[in-house]
Amino acid sequence: MSDLIAPTDEAGVEAAVHDAMSSKTPIAVRGGGSRAGLGRPTQAARTLTTERLSGVTLLEPAELVASARAGTPVAAFEAELARAGQRLAFEPFDHRALYGSTAEPTVGGMVATNASGPRRVIAGAARDALIGVRLVTGRGETIRSGGRVMKNVTGYDLVKLACGSHGTLGVITEATFKTLPIPETELSLVWEGLDEARGVEALCAAMGSPFEASGAAHLPANADAPARTVVRLENFESQLRYRSGELEKLLKPFGAAARLAVDASRALWSEIREAAPLLGDGGRSVWRVSVAPSRAAALAGGLGALAAAHFYDWSGGLLWIAVEPSADAGAATLRPAVREARGHATLVRASDAVRAAVDVFEPEPPALARLSAAVTEAFDPAGVLNPGRMHVRH
Repeated sequence: MSDLIAPTDEAGVEAAVHDAMSSKTPIAVRGGGSRAGLGRPTQAARTLTTERLSGVTLLEPAELVASARAGTPVAAFEAELARAGQRLAFEPFDHRALYGSTAEPTVGGMVATNASGPRRVIAGAARDALIGVRLVTGRGETIRSGGRVMKNVTGYDLVKLACGSHGTLGVITEATFKTLPIPETELSLVWEGLDEARGVEALCAAMGSPFEASGAAHLPANADAPARTVVRLENFESQLRYRSGELEKLLKPFGAAARLAVDASRALWSEIREAAPLLGDGGRSVWRVSVAPSRAAALAGGLGALAAAHFYDWSGGLLWIAVEPSADAGAATLRPAVREARGHATLVRASDAVRAAVDVFEPEPPALARLSAAVTEAFDPAGVLNPGRMHVRH
């Protein structure tokens, strides 16, 4: 029996799950494997990959909707959308640089991890663009949720539930997204030399303005560059001339801004999307902290020497932190500080041993943990899908 299961259709996924149930053999679920370092290590004898479930199944630019099978490479899906003048507005986060991986990110992995980038601050997450999924539950049953239009739902919103479930509720086989037109161009305004509190203040002022910033990040100074506070604007060129000028006037108290034209702007935001400011030392552990922007700078400052490197995205609401290797990746210090700031933290990169020993995701309050366990058991009563990936199952 091969350790790798690679079905070519949904029926093959169902058969693999039924086999896992009958033999009581847990399986690890993955797409291309580019996000294998995200979450707790899964103890499974076999791996089910959706790589062979590939292809765009629906593309309707006039309706702003597109569907793809789970194994479709994200790059191929985005290229197909681009040919139709469309894009995934949430700017999918690409984990390959963070993990030093050459594997190909897939649509299913993107959905399973809710992989969202800098534009989330205005466009929402992958979860917000996802309007339909097909998945095979841990019962070996294929279910479809959502459709091809945005709509309100009652009861479980299985689309949102599946997104970010890391393969613990079911094997995603197809996903449908709301898309948006690609803007004509973009530019970024850059303020140099602001301290972190002042930089976040400028970002919040930009995001609170009517000038529709689509990215807002602060990169602290390092040996190679001064501190940079960056705001991105996108749309028609004629619009950007007006909006950028008005935004510069609004933010004049923060100093004069330099302008990055389209190519330089895209290159910088690609680096921010891939957490490039933290990639200098691959041995460091990396945390992703969500916190109110007004508390972000104080939180980072309070960590002192623990934070070997860090930067701010989402107008300061997302704090990326790299820490030197240790037995708990700094969790004993970082988690209480994050709780004090009323935020939550995810350990995005660490060794397998560390990720097995500490809570990778924010620990849930007891009532929420019981609810999460009940939902997981309803979808996967035998516990055969990615057991332990998110939380230890009791």
